[in-house]
Amino acid sequence: MKENFIPERAVIRELIVENEQIHTIRLELLDKTRPFTFLPGQFLMLSAPHCGEAAISISSSPTALPLIDLSIRKAGELTTAIHKMQPGAQVGIRGPFGKAFPVENFSGRSLLFVAGGIGLAPLKGVIDFCLFQQELEEEAAQDMTLLYGSRTPSDIAFQEAIKKWQEQGIDCRLSVDIADEKWQGTVGLVTDLLDGCTVTEQTTALVCGPPIMIRFVIARLSAMGCTDEAIITTLERHMKCGMGICGHCHLDGKLVCIDGPVFSLAQLKTMDVMELG
Repeated sequence: MKENFIPERAVIRELIVENEQIHTIRLELLDKTRPFTFLPGQFLMLSAPHCGEAAISISSSPTALPLIDLSIRKAGELTTAIHKMQPGAQVGIRGPFGKAFPVENFSGRSLLFVAGGIGLAPLKGVIDFCLFQQELEEEAAQDMTLLYGSRTPSDIAFQEAIKKWQEQGIDCRLSVDIADEKWQGTVGLVTDLLDGCTVTEQTTALVCGPPIMIRFVIARLSAMGCTDEAIITTLERHMKCGMGICGHCHLDGKLVCIDGPVFSLAQLKTMDVMELG
């Protein structure tokens, strides 16, 4: 967008109910004359009238443009208002903002995605982008594995996407903290799913979820031999403006909205920051 201070109007073309707490809105910009593109891992500032603005990760691949997916967990006034909206409603968006995942470095790599809850949203765009590259037989990842943890089976988001990924050859392994009578998968923490994984020098791990999950997953990956440069996470840290003006997301001399939200473990260590929240 030419002007990131002023929200652009976008219309909700489709509403996808992932679970009780997470809805995905599929947007399209009303102004078709303004060029818009993004990279996996970037975020938008989403607004609704009289409800304020919030940073939301883009959960679709740029290959799906002109449609843009934002997956939103109900947590406050704005997100509650968005959850009540139906197709045809309009919202405001600014962006894209932030540094993306280094997808240009994934060619020939084994990608290991580790996510918890809504943390799968920013990784979803990366997965779909890499699958698109594989279909074109361009510089693409060698193989992909997804480890995804949820609180209960009913909390599992992106179920249709996961089913499609499995059909496309991605090794998808799911776990829940609390099972129901129909659940036949793993019960436990998402870190338990790492027991069946092998890390090599060709592995790149992408991690996103609650801060405590990120902390334990990174520690486990390091113990398994994954290098600091090959462990990549995305931090959601109360971003307010998205442009480095307000300083609200200040983190040890960095601004998450400008210098992130994507960081490698090597970068986090140079910042002497392991808070991951």
